[in-house]
Amino acid sequence: MRFEESPLADAVVVELDPHVDERGAFARTFCVDEFSNAGLPTDFPQCNLSVNHRAGTLRGMHFNALPFAESKLVRCVRGAVHDVIVDLRPGSPTHFEWFGIDLTADNRRALFVPEGFAHGFVTLEDESDVYYHMGDRYRPGAARGFRWDDPTFDIAWPVEPAVMSEADAAYPDIDPVTFDASAMPS
Repeated sequence: MRFEESPLADAVVVELDPHVDERGAFARTFCVDEFSNAGLPTDFPQCNLSVNHRAGTLRGMHFNALPFAESKLVRCVRGAVHDVIVDLRPGSPTHFEWFGIDLTADNRRALFVPEGFAHGFVTLEDESDVYYHMGDRYRPGAARGFRWDDPTFDIAWPVEPAVMSEADAAYPDIDPVTFDASAMPS
């Protein structure tokens, strides 16, 4: 694996380093030693699969209220998504900045999302599946979010979302002056 810094502090793009031969290719997608050597967490007590049938499906922007912030290792295993993260950590040099990257079954990239970040994606193809390694177990009372088109961040989505949950559509905008990740409504 190769670990490449993203423009946001502590977020990392993970590239595979496949062994290729006449059969195809083989690559590790996670290794405790390699993640530890790169300074990344190695404990992922839960894994999730997000199945998305239609291009233009949006999920996000999601985060957990403090003190239950969680890291994620996100990979598209079928289809293609545009994955977006926002640094919500007070005092971070990239506080309130966002970064987007295409994760596809073909490019096999993954994105490590640190604790204290919001995360979301929009599907670029029909039948796109996203696999997550989660840094903590699901805590429904800690789930929070803000609107995908919040003007505070002005995220440049590559496609207009066509499908989203009622909850994602109803999230509030963030007030950058009063934002407190522990006090956001669920």
